[in-house]
This record gives sequence, structure tokens and C-alpha cells, in this order.
Amino acid sequence: MISPRKRIWGWYFFDWASQPYNTLLLTFIFGPYFAQTATAALVADGMTAEAAKAQAQAYWGYGLTAAGIAIALLAPVLGAVADSSGRRLPWIWLFSTLYVIGAAGLWWTTPADFSVLRALFFFGLGLIGMEFATIFTNSYLPELDASKEERGRISGSGWAFGYLGGVIALIVMIGFFQAGDSGRTMIGLTPLFGLDPATGADTRIVGPLTALWFALFMIPFFLYIRDRPGPQKSPYRLGKGMRDLLQTLKGLPQHPSLLAYLGSSMFYRDALNGLYTFGGIYALGVLNWSIIDIGIFGIVAAISGAVFCWVGGRIDRRIGPMPVIVTCCILLILTSGLIISLTPTSVLGIGLADGSPVPDITFFVAGALIGAAGGVLQASSRNMLTHQANPERMTEAFGLYALSGKATSFIAPALIALASDLSGSQRMGITPVAGLFILGLILLAWVKPKGDFVT
Repeated sequence: MISPRKRIWGWYFFDWASQPYNTLLLTFIFGPYFAQTATAALVADGMTAEAAKAQAQAYWGYGLTAAGIAIALLAPVLGAVADSSGRRLPWIWLFSTLYVIGAAGLWWTTPADFSVLRALFFFGLGLIGMEFATIFTNSYLPELDASKEERGRISGSGWAFGYLGGVIALIVMIGFFQAGDSGRTMIGLTPLFGLDPATGADTRIVGPLTALWFALFMIPFFLYIRDRPGPQKSPYRLGKGMRDLLQTLKGLPQHPSLLAYLGSSMFYRDALNGLYTFGGIYALGVLNWSIIDIGIFGIVAAISGAVFCWVGGRIDRRIGPMPVIVTCCILLILTSGLIISLTPTSVLGIGLADGSPVPDITFFVAGALIGAAGGVLQASSRNMLTHQANPERMTEAFGLYALSGKATSFIAPALIALASDLSGSQRMGITPVAGLFILGLILLAWVKPKGDFVT
């Protein structure tokens, strides 16, 4: 017999296990490495440094666009299939395998024979695995506690636990593997296992490290999480799943609060993903930070996220997710404007002396705000969905939630890529995120805090 406490902790461990894909790969280590390596290759082919930086950012955006389209098209279908079959664990095993293969494959991205397509293929494969595994694990949230009031606390605590895992993974990476200009890591060691910085091995190891971390820390999840007892059905009942999905889609206009929430979260989560995805690349190209600098920035942001997710979960329990979501969106709109205003010699249009530390300090503050508000926003958003969705079709609802998140998630990177291409400026390329936050905030006006379904 698995106790409720063990089930909750097993569920928490998915956040702990999966967070390094976001922290180490998407934002703070591999993303900047991709931009740095792609930029060097473009400069070697004759492009100017500024144009090469913008082009590398555009490549990254287009790669994420392709992965986002795949996720958007398949997420609601797979969620419906899982609900119709009553089985989610086989799907989690499948997508966990894709996560591990994709992350581990990033080892083969050496600067000497760097291939943009190969790097984006492996990264996209792992990202798809992570996103689909998340859909199925999120759908267990209503089963962890019968009380809707407690779900906000559980969701926030799980997200905080995940952020803590991201912090520790980052510390391990930049403390023992990632070399700085001196050839030593942040704590003064030579990279473990004799990894050669000249071949990028000290950075490329982030892929296998992320894969190993996930495989190890998913063990508690698989030990303590079980599907609901019921008739054993095939997990691949595509026909019934598709019929049920079509029925749900036809019924969405009868549930305007759910429809408005899916639309709202579509925009503000996409904007947040834009900040996460391009934050490290932005610091590398605009503020000329090193990857170790970006890693330290990531630790600050993740610690802020862990602390405020824990606090935010308790606020969510007290006042509900809606006020929390609105507050976080407003904070992130203001933070986006602050980031766009930054250059090495100015903040908010105010000129500074060359070498002034103010832009770097300001970006650290912005990172802490993004970590705090972004983490709380995501935790309260998945709790909000449990208030909005049909409790009998929760995995399908999280599939639609993923669809709503990915329906524009490929648009945001595409807009950033396009803005970067057209302006030739990384800084101006980030401007679309502010507009997406604003659209999401406006649509929240049509969302009922307790949803349309009576449970």
C-alpha cells in the first residue's frame, strides 16, 4: 500500500528530475553554448559578429518553433488517448526515454564539426519528451488530494522542489565541469574526467549529465505513482481517444471560462517561455557574459523561484490561483520592459559610464524577478486548470493546456527570431514577449476563478 504522502513525494520528484532540461539545457548552459558556437561558425564564414549573434538567436528560435508545432499538434490527442484508456504510466515511460536520448545526444555538438541541425534535432527530441511527460504527470495532481484548496500548496511545493533540483544541478555543472577563461571551474577545479575546454567537452557534458540526473531521480516517481485501478485497457486506444477529444472540442464553447483560460495561458506562458529560452542567449550577446556568469545568474533565478514557489503555493491555498496569476503577469510585463531597456552602457534609457556594473546588477535583479514570478505563475496556472477542467477528463485537459501553451509557443520564438533577423539586434528581438503577457492578462477578465464545472 502506497501512502498519500509517498504519492505526493513521488509526484514532486518528476519536477526535481525534469527541471535541469529547462535550467541547464534550455536557458543557462546549452542554449548559450549553442548561440556561442553557432555565432563562431557564422563569423568564420564571413558574417559580422553582430549579425552572427542575431542569426544564431534566430536559428535557436526556429528550432524551438519546430518542436513547439509537434507538441501542439500531438498533445491533446495523446491526452485524450490516455484518458480513454485509463493508463498514463506507459506514456510517461515512452517520453522519459525520448528525454534521455535527446539530452544525452547533445554530447555530439563539438565546435569543430558543429551542425545546427544535429544540435537542434537532439535538443528538440528531448524537449518533446519532457513536455509530453509533463502533460501526463501534471494530470495526477487532482488525485493527490481530494481538496481543491490543497492543490495550490501541492503544486507550488512541487514547483519549488523542482527549482531546488535545478539549483543543485547548476551548482554541480559550473562547480565541477564548466571551465571559465582560466581553464578552471567556479570553485577552482580543472573539469572532471579531464574534459577539454578546447573541444567544448566541459560544456557538452551538460547533455549526458541532464540525462543521468533525470534517469536517477525518476525512480521515486515510478516507485510511488500508480494509475487508478480499473479495467486493464490498451494505452493506445487511438480511435476512442480521438472521438472523445472531438467531443470535448465541440463542447468548449459551452464552457467559456475554460476556453478563456486556455487562451489567456496560451499567451502568458508563451511569453514566459520566451524569457526563459532567450535569457541566457541575451546575456551572452548583449551584456557579453561568459557561460559561468550565466550559470551563476541561473542559480540566483532558481533560488528565487524555489523560495517564492513555496510561498506562492501557500498564498494560492489562501486566496486562490486567480489573484496570484494576475499579479505575476503584471510583474513580468514590467520586468520584460526593464530587460529590453538594458545595454552595457544604459538602463531604462539612462546613460552610464563604460564598465559600470549597474547593467549587470540590473539583469541579476530581473533574473530574480523572472524566477520568482515565473515559477509562481506556472505553479498556480496548473492548479487553476484543475479548477477549470472536467475532473473526468483531466489528462485530456492538460493535453489541451499543452496545446494552448504550444499553439503560440512556436509563434513567440518565431517572432523573436523574425524580430532579431529584421532588426539585426538581439535586444530588440525580445520585444514580442511584453505584448504576449499583455494579451494573456486581458483574456483573464473572462475567466471564472472556480470554473464552469461543478464538482
